[in-house]
Amino acid sequence: MSFDSLGLSAELLRAIQEQGYNQPTPIQQQAIPVILEGRDILAGAQTGTGKTAGFTLPMLQRLSRQQNNKQRHPRALILTPTRELAAQVRESVKNYSKHLPLRSAAVFGGVSINPQIKLLRSGLDILVATPGRLLDHVTQKTVDLSKIEILILDEADRMLDMGFIRDIRKILDLLPRQRQNLLFSATYSTEIKQLSDTLLNKPAMIEVARRNTAAERVVQLVHPVDRARKRELLSWLIGSKNWQQVLVFTRTKHGANKLATQLEQDGIRATAIHGNKSQGARTKALADFKSGKARVLVATDVAARGLDIDQLPHVVNFDLPDVAEDYVHRIGRTGRAGNEGVAVSLVCVDEIKLLKAIERLLERKILKETIEGFEPDPSIKAEPIHKTRNNKTSHNKQGHHKQKPGARKDNSSGQNGKSRKSWSRHAA
Repeated sequence: MSFDSLGLSAELLRAIQEQGYNQPTPIQQQAIPVILEGRDILAGAQTGTGKTAGFTLPMLQRLSRQQNNKQRHPRALILTPTRELAAQVRESVKNYSKHLPLRSAAVFGGVSINPQIKLLRSGLDILVATPGRLLDHVTQKTVDLSKIEILILDEADRMLDMGFIRDIRKILDLLPRQRQNLLFSATYSTEIKQLSDTLLNKPAMIEVARRNTAAERVVQLVHPVDRARKRELLSWLIGSKNWQQVLVFTRTKHGANKLATQLEQDGIRATAIHGNKSQGARTKALADFKSGKARVLVATDVAARGLDIDQLPHVVNFDLPDVAEDYVHRIGRTGRAGNEGVAVSLVCVDEIKLLKAIERLLERKILKETIEGFEPDPSIKAEPIHKTRNNKTSHNKQGHHKQKPGARKDNSSGQNGKSRKSWSRHAA
């Protein structure tokens, strides 16, 4: 099947060709014709399946059919959970609409609101936004949502996980009742079903992968290792296997900063991205990672959600997530758009229950491979992983693993007495 057979306009087909795409992905094949009909949809699609184009292309076509928008009030609203995803979705909208007289903008927190106010006042057709910043504009009366014809909730499951349900409901109350609604979610839950029941009108159900499963093209491995030797093993893996681009997930913001610093000390260029970083710092960190200036990007779940990194080969779970579904989101960063990827999890004795929960979700065991020289010490007992306020987890209030008395704070020594220096040669 080609894009020509989906009923898209010549302007959109030209833009698609200029982006280098020839054949639609399964989600695009299924979603585009249905959206063009004006129907609501509930789509189950993991990241990397081409879902952004799946809703952007038909949205642009529907808006371009009727262009009587002299006041330039937003006619389409795309809600995303994170700043990075909002920026990336807007970039896709911009690329695909380059031959159409449609204007778009993205508004999100972490940056000054004044340039956004100027953009909104100049008029636009398509608005991409995070819920919190959009409500800021509503409060300041700098945006009018009364003309919205199409509402898209992208990664709705993550928005609910991040506690945006109240904001979403406030936004829904501001929209006209007659509109088209498109809901995309990588996983399904009771909350997603409740939201879809109240939001969608006789929706078409679209699902391109079995529910809550990891990408088929991702090789998944578990390396058992003691908690105090995780960083040492990570440096060894990156250096000995010559990994050049690695996205690493930690449980906490503090843990992300600490690990990035330790990797730098090991001779591996690394940078961190999380919610406490300014938008400028987050943008620079992502740019450095994409360009190869940094081999490792250490991220928390919230910051990494929606990151679009072409052909990312490796994802590492330095800490397993507290919520099993987040594992699916994490490893979905690799193995995208037909490429193969590797997802490695460094699992200590504390995380055995979390691993079992992930395997239950996947309905299969993940291959376990113990690395010679990093065999776990069977005498080490499991320590509790305490939930924090944002439903993430940590080993103590500082957000990092507790150390045994006398252990070095930076974990620079392994339990066999090898120093950081002895491993740094592998990471050069």
